[in-house]
Amino acid sequence: MKAILQVTGMTCDHCAKRVTKALQGVAGVRSVTVSLEGGRAEVEHTGTISPEGLVQAVVQAGYQAKVLSLESA
Repeated sequence: MKAILQVTGMTCDHCAKRVTKALQGVAGVRSVTVSLEGGRAEVEHTGTISPEGLVQAVVQAGYQAKVLSLESA
């Protein structure tokens, strides 16, 4: 499964790394790719987590997020 999030508030590479680390800390996440320029995060996961859980992880890291799409792999 893959979720694509729009992430706002990232202004530098450190921000992108912080969002990456926050998402990697969610149980069930397999991989994370964050694009600073695109303001997006692609999250490969097991399907056992809720999209809201991913958004909450980003919010707790200090940024805003919303789910753009969910895909079955």
